[in-house]
Amino acid sequence: MNNRLESLLEQMRALEKEVLQETRKKETEFCYKVHDRKVQFTTEVRTRHRQFRTSLHRYVLHSRFLVLLTTPVIWMCAIPILLTDVMGTIYQAICFPIYGIPKVRRGDYLVFDRHHLTYLNLAEKLSCEYCAYANGILAYFTEIAARTEQHWCPIKHAGCVKCAHSRYKKFVDFGDAEQYRLHVEEIRRAYGDIEAEAEKSGAKETVLKNHP
Repeated sequence: MNNRLESLLEQMRALEKEVLQETRKKETEFCYKVHDRKVQFTTEVRTRHRQFRTSLHRYVLHSRFLVLLTTPVIWMCAIPILLTDVMGTIYQAICFPIYGIPKVRRGDYLVFDRHHLTYLNLAEKLSCEYCAYANGILAYFTEIAARTEQHWCPIKHAGCVKCAHSRYKKFVDFGDAEQYRLHVEEIRRAYGDIEAEAEKSGAKETVLKNHP
């Protein structure tokens, strides 16, 4: 396998974790706490946030006509996204146990926390949570597809940087026939990192629940 490519993919994952750590530092800066996925602002901050809220009436009146006109089109996308959610969940529930693939935890990809922001009006909150659902489900389905691809076709592409999903580092180089035949069955069972991460997350959640 291409060691340089493996190194770059590992760096990408490390950067993702670093971004998450930096995001958590914002809790102190903006005076909120996240516990068990629930966001809590101080009373003082919530009061200050309300001063920045645009009333729903003004928000609608000041929206451009084309924005209002395209809103139904945006919300129509909820139909295929909902179907993706349902079909992805049914698919992995039936097939993954047969293939020996760890199931993707749907809840890891859905975070609804923007409704806690008092500087948003009702329309903005609905839009924010809709976007959270849409992007969360697409990420959830991408991970389901990535684990499926690892089982059925763990071969890297000839030249596609954006195709590098979370399981891509396990794949055999494009055109390396010998390594593919030697390791394909091994790769199909190489989900130990997922199981280790799940155990680690479970232990962390237990600690947080016991120490609020």
